[in-house]
Amino acid sequence: MTKTFGERSTTDEVLDGVDLHGKRVLVTGVSAGLGVETARALAARGADVVGAARDLDKAHRATEAVRAAAAASGGSFSTVELDLASLASVRACADALVADGRRFDVVIANAGVMACPFGHTADGFETQFGTNHLGHFVLVNRIAGLINDGGRLVNLSSAGHRFADVDLDDPNFERTPYAEFVAYGRSKTANILFAVEFDRRHRDRGVRAAAVHPGGIQTELSRHMSAEALDALVERLDASQKAAGQPPFRFKSIPEGAATSVWAGFVASAEAVGGHYCEDCHVAEIADIGELRGGVRSYALDPEHAKALWAKSEEMVAERF
Repeated sequence: MTKTFGERSTTDEVLDGVDLHGKRVLVTGVSAGLGVETARALAARGADVVGAARDLDKAHRATEAVRAAAAASGGSFSTVELDLASLASVRACADALVADGRRFDVVIANAGVMACPFGHTADGFETQFGTNHLGHFVLVNRIAGLINDGGRLVNLSSAGHRFADVDLDDPNFERTPYAEFVAYGRSKTANILFAVEFDRRHRDRGVRAAAVHPGGIQTELSRHMSAEALDALVERLDASQKAAGQPPFRFKSIPEGAATSVWAGFVASAEAVGGHYCEDCHVAEIADIGELRGGVRSYALDPEHAKALWAKSEEMVAERF
């Protein structure tokens, strides 16, 4: 009988009874929060986990429990340096993984930034779009040949994609007034569209891609938000919940937040999640009404829109895949 999971399911509940010995997984963003928990849960089931992080010293301190879980289960955990805000770093990381030659069963593109002040990556891209989308776009495409047939890509997106569609005419806010959550929304929509097009390009060999919304979790991701701004966002979420006849918003725990990532990567059927957006351990329905809670905007799943973003992304990074 297939188990059913939901909003409050944790990583350990979702992976209960799942044996990941012999599986190799890349998880980006293992210096805090969801990335650490995702790596721990997989290593505890025997997976060989490679964690990518910008600050390897910080990652080493944050992943003591991951190393302990790997030692206890017979899995393994290692780290690689990756600064998604620098394409030189991204390419160096990808080159090292390709040179190593060992393959991956699942890639979980977890790392990201949220609602940061206006700025640019090392390559001149708006910080959120450059880090959350373009960094992963180059990394994943450069190592796509390492993903085993039948493997998966899981892109961490967010309900924040509902704040904004991508702007292919002005991705760096050169003509558009900058707003932190508009920029975040654009980058999170891009994460979904990237999964849609990657899935189309690779599904003939059984490689499927999905985007996931982990839920509202208090992690380092919100470090750029003031307490007042965070309170205001929760008030908006509560109002949206009330209007929909739903209970008040409550933050998820980190194990609850990472559950959808491991569900989409290892538990759900590939056919069910491939090319889709998932939340609370299920595939989300299209919802073009309402503000923040539940469902996915249709523009984020539009296949032609996904192709256009892919082409624009190639143009921006000066590399074709």
